[in-house]
Amino acid sequence: MTDRPLDAAGLRRRTAELLAAHPPAETSRLDFLRARFDAGLAWVHYPEGLGGLGAPRSLQAVVDAELEAAGAPDNDPRRIGIGLGMAAPTILRFGTDEQKRRYLKPLWTGEEVWCQLFSEPGAGSDLAALGTRAVRDGDDWVVNGQKVWTSSAHLARWAILIARTDPDVPKHQGITYFICDMTDPGVEVRPLRQITGEAEFNEVFLTDVRIPDARRLGEVGDGWRVAQTTLMNERVSIGGMRLPREGGMIGPVARTWRERPELRTHDLHQRLLKLWVEAEVARFTGERLRQQLAAGQPGPEGSTAKLTFARLNQEISGLEVELRGAEGLLYDDWTMRRPELVDFTGRDAGYRYLRAKGNSIEGGTSEVLLNIVAERVLGLPPEPRTDKDVAWKDLAR
Repeated sequence: MTDRPLDAAGLRRRTAELLAAHPPAETSRLDFLRARFDAGLAWVHYPEGLGGLGAPRSLQAVVDAELEAAGAPDNDPRRIGIGLGMAAPTILRFGTDEQKRRYLKPLWTGEEVWCQLFSEPGAGSDLAALGTRAVRDGDDWVVNGQKVWTSSAHLARWAILIARTDPDVPKHQGITYFICDMTDPGVEVRPLRQITGEAEFNEVFLTDVRIPDARRLGEVGDGWRVAQTTLMNERVSIGGMRLPREGGMIGPVARTWRERPELRTHDLHQRLLKLWVEAEVARFTGERLRQQLAAGQPGPEGSTAKLTFARLNQEISGLEVELRGAEGLLYDDWTMRRPELVDFTGRDAGYRYLRAKGNSIEGGTSEVLLNIVAERVLGLPPEPRTDKDVAWKDLAR
Protein backbone atom coordinates (compact mmCIF):
# COMPACT_ATOMS: atom_id res chain seq x y z
CA MET A 1 0.00 0.00 0.00
CA THR A 2 1.15 3.55 -0.67
CA ASP A 3 0.95 6.35 1.89
CA ARG A 4 0.29 8.85 -0.89
CA PRO A 5 -3.28 10.13 -1.27
CA LEU A 6 -5.13 8.35 -4.03
CA ASP A 7 -8.29 10.45 -4.17
CA ALA A 8 -8.99 13.36 -6.55
CA ALA A 9 -7.96 16.00 -4.01
CA GLY A 10 -4.66 14.26 -3.36
CA LEU A 11 -3.91 14.01 -7.06
CA ARG A 12 -4.65 17.70 -7.51
CA ARG A 13 -2.14 18.49 -4.75
CA ARG A 14 0.50 16.31 -6.38
CA THR A 15 -0.17 17.94 -9.72
CA ALA A 16 0.17 21.39 -8.17
CA GLU A 17 3.51 20.35 -6.66
CA LEU A 18 4.72 19.16 -10.06
CA LEU A 19 3.71 22.45 -11.69
CA ALA A 20 5.40 24.48 -8.93
CA ALA A 21 8.66 22.54 -9.21
CA HIS A 22 8.62 22.47 -13.02
CA PRO A 23 6.72 25.48 -14.38
CA PRO A 24 5.71 24.59 -17.97
CA ALA A 25 6.69 28.02 -19.29
CA GLU A 26 10.20 27.64 -17.87
CA THR A 27 10.80 23.91 -18.39
CA SER A 28 11.60 22.13 -21.63
CA ARG A 29 8.91 19.83 -22.92
CA LEU A 30 10.96 16.67 -22.43
CA ASP A 31 12.14 17.63 -18.95
CA PHE A 32 8.56 18.30 -17.91
CA LEU A 33 7.33 14.96 -19.25
CA ARG A 34 10.13 13.11 -17.48
CA ALA A 35 9.30 14.90 -14.23
CA ARG A 36 5.62 14.07 -14.66
CA PHE A 37 6.46 10.40 -15.11
CA ASP A 38 8.69 10.40 -12.04
CA ALA A 39 5.90 12.05 -10.01
CA GLY A 40 3.56 9.17 -10.83
CA LEU A 41 1.24 11.35 -12.90
CA ALA A 42 1.87 9.81 -16.31
CA TRP A 43 -0.71 7.02 -15.97
CA VAL A 44 -1.89 7.11 -12.38
CA HIS A 45 -3.18 3.51 -12.36
CA TYR A 46 0.30 2.11 -13.05
CA PRO A 47 2.47 1.08 -10.08
CA GLU A 48 4.71 3.51 -8.22
CA GLY A 49 8.08 3.95 -9.89
CA LEU A 50 6.59 3.14 -13.31
CA GLY A 51 4.82 6.42 -13.96
CA GLY A 52 1.88 5.81 -11.65
CA LEU A 53 0.62 5.75 -8.09
CA GLY A 54 -1.57 2.67 -8.07
CA ALA A 55 -4.62 4.96 -8.15
CA PRO A 56 -7.91 4.18 -9.92
CA ARG A 57 -7.64 4.64 -13.69
CA SER A 58 -10.66 6.96 -13.64
CA LEU A 59 -8.65 9.60 -11.76
CA GLN A 60 -6.33 10.14 -14.71
CA ALA A 61 -8.86 12.65 -16.05
CA VAL A 62 -8.35 14.77 -12.90
CA VAL A 63 -4.61 15.04 -13.53
CA ASP A 64 -5.02 15.68 -17.26
CA ALA A 65 -7.51 18.49 -16.67
CA GLU A 66 -5.25 20.24 -14.15
CA LEU A 67 -2.23 20.03 -16.45
CA GLU A 68 -4.17 21.19 -19.49
CA ALA A 69 -5.48 24.20 -17.60
CA ALA A 70 -1.90 25.08 -16.64
CA GLY A 71 -0.71 24.90 -20.25
CA ALA A 72 1.52 21.91 -19.62
CA PRO A 73 2.72 19.90 -22.63
CA ASP A 74 1.34 16.44 -23.31
CA ASN A 75 3.25 13.48 -24.74
CA ASP A 76 1.60 13.71 -28.18
CA PRO A 77 -0.37 10.50 -27.63
CA ARG A 78 -1.50 10.14 -31.23
CA ARG A 79 2.12 9.96 -32.40
CA ILE A 80 3.03 7.25 -29.89
CA GLY A 81 -0.31 5.47 -29.78
CA ILE A 82 1.11 1.99 -30.47
CA GLY A 83 3.49 2.29 -27.56
CA LEU A 84 0.90 3.71 -25.17
CA GLY A 85 -2.05 1.58 -26.18
CA MET A 86 -0.44 -1.76 -27.02
CA ALA A 87 3.19 -2.16 -25.94
CA ALA A 88 2.93 -0.55 -22.50
CA PRO A 89 0.06 -2.64 -21.06
CA THR A 90 1.71 -5.80 -22.39
CA ILE A 91 5.07 -4.93 -20.85
CA LEU A 92 3.35 -4.02 -17.58
CA ARG A 93 1.57 -7.37 -17.40
CA PHE A 94 4.25 -9.74 -18.70
CA GLY A 95 7.56 -7.87 -18.51
CA THR A 96 10.29 -8.42 -15.96
CA ASP A 97 11.06 -5.66 -13.47
CA GLU A 98 14.10 -4.76 -15.53
CA GLN A 99 12.07 -4.57 -18.74
CA LYS A 100 9.47 -2.33 -17.12
CA ARG A 101 12.13 0.05 -15.82
CA ARG A 102 13.95 0.13 -19.16
CA TYR A 103 11.08 0.62 -21.59
CA LEU A 104 8.08 2.31 -19.96
CA LYS A 105 9.49 5.76 -19.24
CA PRO A 106 10.96 6.59 -22.69
CA LEU A 107 7.87 5.00 -24.23
CA TRP A 108 5.55 7.34 -22.32
CA THR A 109 7.62 10.48 -22.87
CA GLY A 110 7.81 9.74 -26.59
CA GLU A 111 11.58 9.50 -26.67
CA GLU A 112 11.23 6.02 -28.16
CA VAL A 113 8.54 5.22 -30.71
CA TRP A 114 7.13 1.68 -30.95
CA CYS A 115 5.60 -0.36 -33.74
CA GLN A 116 3.86 -3.74 -33.93
CA LEU A 117 5.28 -6.70 -35.90
CA PHE A 118 2.33 -9.09 -35.92
CA SER A 119 0.60 -9.47 -39.31
CA GLU A 120 2.26 -11.30 -42.18
CA PRO A 121 1.45 -11.68 -45.90
CA GLY A 122 0.16 -15.20 -45.22
CA ALA A 123 -1.16 -14.61 -41.71
CA GLY A 124 -3.32 -11.53 -41.41
CA SER A 125 -6.79 -12.47 -40.28
CA ASP A 126 -5.44 -15.85 -39.13
CA LEU A 127 -2.63 -14.36 -37.10
CA ALA A 128 -1.85 -17.62 -35.29
CA ALA A 129 -0.75 -19.12 -38.64
CA LEU A 130 2.27 -16.79 -38.75
CA GLY A 131 5.48 -18.21 -40.18
CA THR A 132 8.24 -15.85 -39.00
CA ARG A 133 10.71 -18.16 -37.23
CA ALA A 134 12.78 -17.56 -34.12
CA VAL A 135 15.46 -20.19 -33.43
CA ARG A 136 17.37 -20.31 -30.14
CA ASP A 137 21.13 -19.79 -30.41
CA GLY A 138 22.71 -19.60 -26.97
CA ASP A 139 21.44 -16.49 -25.20
CA ASP A 140 19.93 -15.13 -28.43
CA TRP A 141 17.10 -15.90 -30.80
CA VAL A 142 17.75 -15.67 -34.55
CA VAL A 143 14.67 -14.36 -36.34
CA ASN A 144 13.79 -14.64 -40.04
CA GLY A 145 10.56 -13.67 -41.74
CA GLN A 146 8.40 -10.86 -43.07
CA LYS A 147 5.82 -8.65 -41.40
CA VAL A 148 3.35 -6.34 -43.11
CA TRP A 149 1.01 -3.37 -42.50
CA THR A 150 3.33 -2.03 -39.84
CA SER A 151 2.40 1.50 -38.79
CA SER A 152 5.30 3.75 -37.71
CA ALA A 153 7.99 1.18 -38.54
CA HIS A 154 9.91 3.96 -40.35
CA LEU A 155 9.93 5.97 -37.12
CA ALA A 156 10.20 3.27 -34.47
CA ARG A 157 13.10 2.34 -32.25
CA TRP A 158 11.36 -0.73 -30.79
CA ALA A 159 8.81 -3.27 -31.97
CA ILE A 160 6.61 -5.82 -30.28
CA LEU A 161 7.10 -9.03 -32.26
CA ILE A 162 5.58 -12.49 -32.27
CA ALA A 163 7.42 -15.35 -33.97
CA ARG A 164 7.14 -19.11 -34.24
CA THR A 165 9.54 -20.93 -31.95
CA ASP A 166 8.08 -24.45 -32.22
CA PRO A 167 6.62 -25.68 -35.53
CA ASP A 168 5.84 -29.14 -34.11
CA VAL A 169 2.83 -28.07 -32.02
CA PRO A 170 -0.55 -26.56 -33.00
CA LYS A 171 -0.31 -23.03 -34.29
CA HIS A 172 -1.47 -21.23 -31.15
CA GLN A 173 1.02 -23.04 -28.92
CA GLY A 174 4.32 -22.53 -30.69
CA ILE A 175 4.53 -18.73 -30.63
CA THR A 176 6.80 -16.55 -28.48
CA TYR A 177 6.65 -12.79 -27.90
CA PHE A 178 9.74 -10.56 -28.21
CA ILE A 179 10.88 -6.96 -28.13
CA CYS A 180 12.81 -6.21 -31.33
CA ASP A 181 15.30 -3.37 -31.78
CA MET A 182 14.39 -1.79 -35.13
CA THR A 183 17.94 -0.45 -35.50
CA ASP A 184 19.54 -3.91 -35.38
CA PRO A 185 21.28 -5.41 -38.45
CA GLY A 186 18.92 -7.46 -40.57
CA VAL A 187 15.84 -5.27 -39.99
CA GLU A 188 14.71 -3.69 -43.28
CA VAL A 189 11.70 -1.36 -43.53
CA ARG A 190 10.05 -0.75 -46.90
CA PRO A 191 7.13 1.64 -47.50
CA LEU A 192 3.72 0.40 -48.65
CA ARG A 193 1.87 2.88 -50.85
CA GLN A 194 -1.82 3.07 -49.96
CA ILE A 195 -4.98 4.04 -51.78
CA THR A 196 -4.51 7.58 -50.39
CA GLY A 197 -1.14 7.86 -52.13
CA GLU A 198 0.70 7.90 -48.81
CA ALA A 199 3.03 5.37 -47.26
CA GLU A 200 1.72 5.34 -43.71
CA PHE A 201 2.27 1.58 -43.43
CA ASN A 202 5.33 -0.56 -44.07
CA GLU A 203 6.49 -4.08 -44.71
CA VAL A 204 9.38 -5.24 -42.56
CA PHE A 205 11.89 -7.92 -43.51
CA LEU A 206 13.81 -9.72 -40.74
CA THR A 207 16.97 -11.49 -41.87
CA ASP A 208 19.05 -13.28 -39.22
CA VAL A 209 18.05 -10.67 -36.64
CA ARG A 210 19.52 -11.56 -33.25
CA ILE A 211 17.26 -10.83 -30.28
CA PRO A 212 18.63 -11.49 -26.78
CA ASP A 213 16.50 -13.79 -24.68
CA ALA A 214 16.40 -10.95 -22.17
CA ARG A 215 14.02 -9.19 -24.60
CA ARG A 216 11.48 -12.01 -24.51
CA LEU A 217 8.10 -11.14 -22.98
CA GLY A 218 6.45 -14.05 -21.21
CA GLU A 219 7.37 -17.70 -21.40
CA VAL A 220 8.66 -19.52 -24.47
CA GLY A 221 5.65 -20.81 -26.41
CA ASP A 222 3.21 -18.58 -24.51
CA GLY A 223 3.29 -15.76 -27.05
CA TRP A 224 -0.31 -16.17 -28.16
CA ARG A 225 -1.60 -15.50 -24.65
CA VAL A 226 0.70 -12.48 -24.34
CA ALA A 227 -0.45 -11.23 -27.75
CA GLN A 228 -4.09 -11.35 -26.65
CA THR A 229 -3.33 -8.62 -24.12
CA THR A 230 -1.86 -6.51 -26.91
CA LEU A 231 -4.77 -7.15 -29.28
CA MET A 232 -7.50 -6.42 -26.75
CA ASN A 233 -5.81 -3.16 -25.77
CA GLU A 234 -5.30 -2.29 -29.44
CA ARG A 235 -9.01 -2.60 -30.21
CA VAL A 236 -9.92 -0.51 -27.20
CA SER A 237 -7.40 2.18 -28.19
CA ILE A 238 -8.80 2.29 -31.75
CA GLY A 239 -12.51 2.04 -31.01
CA GLY A 240 -12.73 3.45 -27.49
CA MET A 241 -11.06 6.84 -27.86
CA ARG A 242 -12.44 9.66 -25.72
CA LEU A 243 -14.16 12.14 -28.06
CA PRO A 244 -16.18 15.32 -27.52
CA ARG A 245 -19.61 15.66 -29.08
CA GLU A 246 -19.18 15.68 -32.88
CA GLY A 247 -15.61 14.50 -32.45
CA GLY A 248 -14.14 12.25 -35.11
CA MET A 249 -15.61 11.78 -38.58
CA ILE A 250 -19.09 13.14 -37.79
CA GLY A 251 -17.71 16.62 -37.06
CA PRO A 252 -16.66 17.69 -40.58
CA VAL A 253 -19.85 16.48 -42.25
CA ALA A 254 -22.04 18.16 -39.60
CA ARG A 255 -20.18 21.45 -40.13
CA THR A 256 -20.58 21.18 -43.89
CA TRP A 257 -24.31 20.60 -43.43
CA ARG A 258 -24.68 23.74 -41.30
CA GLU A 259 -22.47 25.95 -43.46
CA ARG A 260 -23.63 24.81 -46.92
CA PRO A 261 -27.45 24.84 -46.99
CA GLU A 262 -27.44 24.63 -50.80
CA LEU A 263 -26.14 21.05 -50.55
CA ARG A 264 -28.97 19.74 -48.38
CA THR A 265 -31.58 17.19 -49.47
CA HIS A 266 -34.26 15.41 -47.45
CA ASP A 267 -32.64 12.01 -48.02
CA LEU A 268 -29.20 13.20 -46.91
CA HIS A 269 -30.78 14.91 -43.91
CA GLN A 270 -32.34 11.67 -42.71
CA ARG A 271 -29.12 9.74 -43.17
CA LEU A 272 -27.07 12.39 -41.38
CA LEU A 273 -29.44 12.38 -38.42
CA LYS A 274 -29.21 8.61 -38.18
CA LEU A 275 -25.41 8.62 -38.29
CA TRP A 276 -25.18 11.53 -35.83
CA VAL A 277 -27.25 9.57 -33.32
CA GLU A 278 -25.17 6.43 -33.89
CA ALA A 279 -21.97 8.42 -33.40
CA GLU A 280 -23.31 9.70 -30.07
CA VAL A 281 -24.30 6.18 -29.02
CA ALA A 282 -20.79 4.97 -29.91
CA ARG A 283 -19.25 7.85 -27.95
CA PHE A 284 -21.23 7.07 -24.80
CA THR A 285 -20.60 3.35 -25.21
CA GLY A 286 -16.89 4.12 -25.41
CA GLU A 287 -17.16 6.02 -22.15
CA ARG A 288 -18.83 3.03 -20.51
CA LEU A 289 -16.06 0.79 -21.86
CA ARG A 290 -13.44 3.05 -20.30
CA GLN A 291 -15.28 2.80 -16.99
CA GLN A 292 -15.11 -0.99 -17.27
CA LEU A 293 -11.39 -0.72 -17.95
CA ALA A 294 -10.99 1.14 -14.67
CA ALA A 295 -12.02 -2.07 -12.96
CA GLY A 296 -9.62 -4.40 -14.75
CA GLN A 297 -8.16 -5.67 -18.02
CA PRO A 298 -9.99 -5.06 -21.32
CA GLY A 299 -12.12 -7.91 -22.58
CA PRO A 300 -13.69 -8.82 -25.91
CA GLU A 301 -16.04 -5.83 -25.62
CA GLY A 302 -13.29 -3.76 -27.21
CA SER A 303 -13.93 -5.69 -30.43
CA THR A 304 -17.47 -4.29 -30.50
CA ALA A 305 -16.15 -0.73 -30.16
CA LYS A 306 -13.66 -1.26 -32.95
CA LEU A 307 -16.33 -2.79 -35.21
CA THR A 308 -18.58 0.22 -34.68
CA PHE A 309 -15.71 2.64 -35.26
CA ALA A 310 -14.93 1.10 -38.66
CA ARG A 311 -18.52 0.95 -39.85
CA LEU A 312 -19.36 4.49 -38.80
CA ASN A 313 -16.22 5.97 -40.32
CA GLN A 314 -16.96 4.35 -43.66
CA GLU A 315 -20.64 5.31 -43.70
CA ILE A 316 -20.02 8.89 -42.53
CA SER A 317 -17.18 9.53 -44.98
CA GLY A 318 -19.33 8.13 -47.79
CA LEU A 319 -22.18 10.45 -46.84
CA GLU A 320 -19.81 13.41 -46.79
CA VAL A 321 -18.65 12.68 -50.34
CA GLU A 322 -22.28 12.46 -51.50
CA LEU A 323 -23.17 15.69 -49.69
CA ARG A 324 -20.35 17.62 -51.32
CA GLY A 325 -21.06 16.20 -54.76
CA ALA A 326 -18.30 16.61 -57.32
CA GLU A 327 -16.09 18.59 -54.91
CA GLY A 328 -16.24 15.67 -52.51
CA LEU A 329 -14.10 13.67 -54.92
CA LEU A 330 -11.29 16.20 -54.82
CA TYR A 331 -8.15 15.15 -53.02
CA ASP A 332 -5.34 17.63 -53.55
CA ASP A 333 -2.64 15.91 -51.49
CA TRP A 334 -1.92 12.84 -53.62
CA THR A 335 1.75 12.49 -52.75
CA MET A 336 4.09 9.77 -51.55
CA ARG A 337 4.21 11.15 -48.02
CA ARG A 338 5.52 9.29 -44.98
CA PRO A 339 3.22 10.69 -42.27
CA GLU A 340 3.97 10.37 -38.58
CA LEU A 341 0.29 9.98 -37.74
CA VAL A 342 -3.10 9.74 -39.41
CA ASP A 343 -5.20 12.90 -39.44
CA PHE A 344 -8.80 12.14 -40.44
CA THR A 345 -10.32 15.53 -39.71
CA GLY A 346 -7.70 17.95 -41.03
CA ARG A 347 -7.73 16.71 -44.61
CA ASP A 348 -10.02 16.69 -47.65
CA ALA A 349 -13.28 14.75 -47.71
CA GLY A 350 -11.79 12.59 -50.47
CA TYR A 351 -8.94 11.62 -48.19
CA ARG A 352 -11.28 10.68 -45.36
CA TYR A 353 -13.35 8.53 -47.71
CA LEU A 354 -10.31 6.65 -49.03
CA ARG A 355 -8.53 6.26 -45.70
CA ALA A 356 -11.62 4.97 -43.90
CA LYS A 357 -11.59 1.90 -46.15
CA GLY A 358 -8.71 0.58 -44.08
CA ASN A 359 -10.60 0.88 -40.78
CA SER A 360 -12.31 -2.47 -41.29
CA ILE A 361 -8.94 -4.19 -41.77
CA GLU A 362 -6.45 -2.61 -39.36
CA GLY A 363 -6.54 -3.71 -35.74
CA GLY A 364 -8.37 -6.91 -36.68
CA THR A 365 -10.67 -7.39 -39.67
CA SER A 366 -14.36 -6.81 -39.11
CA GLU A 367 -15.08 -10.42 -40.06
CA VAL A 368 -12.77 -11.76 -37.35
CA LEU A 369 -14.11 -9.30 -34.79
CA LEU A 370 -17.68 -10.40 -35.56
CA ASN A 371 -16.64 -13.95 -34.68
CA ILE A 372 -15.09 -12.73 -31.42
CA VAL A 373 -18.22 -10.83 -30.45
CA ALA A 374 -20.44 -13.79 -31.38
CA GLU A 375 -18.43 -16.32 -29.38
CA ARG A 376 -17.05 -14.36 -26.42
CA VAL A 377 -19.70 -11.69 -25.87
CA LEU A 378 -22.93 -13.35 -27.05
CA GLY A 379 -21.88 -16.91 -26.16
CA LEU A 380 -22.79 -18.38 -29.54
CA PRO A 381 -21.29 -21.73 -30.63
CA PRO A 382 -17.85 -21.34 -32.26
CA GLU A 383 -17.27 -22.12 -35.89
CA PRO A 384 -15.71 -25.54 -36.59
CA ARG A 385 -11.91 -25.36 -36.68
CA THR A 386 -10.31 -28.38 -38.29
CA ASP A 387 -6.76 -27.09 -37.78
CA LYS A 388 -7.00 -26.52 -34.04
CA ASP A 389 -5.04 -29.63 -33.02
CA VAL A 390 -2.81 -29.94 -36.09
CA ALA A 391 0.89 -29.15 -35.80
CA TRP A 392 1.77 -25.89 -37.54
CA LYS A 393 4.28 -27.63 -39.84
CA ASP A 394 1.48 -29.87 -41.17
CA LEU A 395 -0.95 -27.08 -42.03
CA ALA A 396 -1.87 -26.56 -45.67
CA ARG A 397 -0.41 -23.37 -47.14
